[in-house]
Amino acid sequence: MINFERFTLPNGLVVLVNEDPGTPLVAMNVLYKVGARDEHEDKTGFAHLFEHLMFGGSANIPNYDEPLEKAGGENNAFTNNDITNYYLTIPAQNIETAFWLESDRMAGLAFSDHSLEVQRRVVVEEFKQNYLNYPYGDAWLLLKPLAYKVHPYRWNTIGKEVSHIENATMHDVRDFFGRFYHPLNAVLSVSGNVKTSQVRNLCEKWFGPIATGRAPARDYPAEPGQHEKRTRVVHRPVPGARLYKVYHCCARTDPEFHATDLLADILSKGHASRLHNSLVRNRQVFTEIHAYHSGDLDKGLLVFEGRLVDGVSMEDAEAALMQETAKLTHNAVPDAELTKAKQMAEAMEICSEIKNAHRALNLSFYEMLGDASQVNHVTERYNEVTGAQILEVAGQVLAEDNSSVLYYHPQHANGNTGQDQGAARKASA
Repeated sequence: MINFERFTLPNGLVVLVNEDPGTPLVAMNVLYKVGARDEHEDKTGFAHLFEHLMFGGSANIPNYDEPLEKAGGENNAFTNNDITNYYLTIPAQNIETAFWLESDRMAGLAFSDHSLEVQRRVVVEEFKQNYLNYPYGDAWLLLKPLAYKVHPYRWNTIGKEVSHIENATMHDVRDFFGRFYHPLNAVLSVSGNVKTSQVRNLCEKWFGPIATGRAPARDYPAEPGQHEKRTRVVHRPVPGARLYKVYHCCARTDPEFHATDLLADILSKGHASRLHNSLVRNRQVFTEIHAYHSGDLDKGLLVFEGRLVDGVSMEDAEAALMQETAKLTHNAVPDAELTKAKQMAEAMEICSEIKNAHRALNLSFYEMLGDASQVNHVTERYNEVTGAQILEVAGQVLAEDNSSVLYYHPQHANGNTGQDQGAARKASA
């Protein structure tokens, strides 16, 4: 149970406070409701670029990290399809330093040519190193546009292509900042050795003067239903073959989310899971295989990815996977197995409440979803799931004509030179 209080500043900034006198630290989390889905298809990677730019100096603070480190704090950030999240921890007696730093970069970045060029180089190098020159690094660059045809989830957080960041202008980044990085599009959470009254005073002092901003218009095209299996075959200089298979499924806030999540856990969470037991341990088709829900705010993906045992064909591996998933579409999950999955979900939820940084993030995230109090009902939602609901979800989702598959072969297979072999079967957009 996370106890918290909520208040909203006149400029629209929502603030959540979890008082925890049992720690000498305070965690602050600033969630901006902007991710890769908010980008234009010809200017992708901007949300991730700003994850870096926000550390590049603000109007009054040339270097974000230096004063935070002097105050005993540490920080980090991440970006995904839907949000950009900044978080830090700091000794409670230095909490005002955190408010000073976060408010100043929300109020206005320095936007210097030097900072843009430095962070542009960092992001471009990250793109090349982690996605283009790393084994299997381009898998999701290939898979997402195979699965999505109109929704902006069809490109990765890093961007659709490196040229979009290489060609980003100062006007582009100023415009992106003005649309998304303001109080009305953010949620601020604080967890630790603080009082709500103290946080309110500091918020009014440091964030209160910042202009409200305008709520971004969000009118994303809905991804049409998929009615034919899509496939792509690639050969790369990698040590072994991998199979990536995804199915369209529910959004994070849909009623069936928890059933879908438990379905994935039953299949692959832990060494006693179905896929590990059958396909890794017993039949030795894969050396490892994982299933998970992407958890996106809009309709997401149920993902399967596994590395094949050397000598196993891609056809046999996919057929073995399909045999296991088909069981969930025909037979209800036994009560004991479902109970175990629920207990594992509950244990994960309890672990997520131990650290103040996790509490602050969870409060911000659930507030962004619509109501921070739902953070205290997650276990309840999982426990409400029935075997019949999982059977229904499996039947709806795990249909072959709802799947997109990337067959990722090592380059030397069959004497291949490394060129893509195209789509074996591909649905129209």
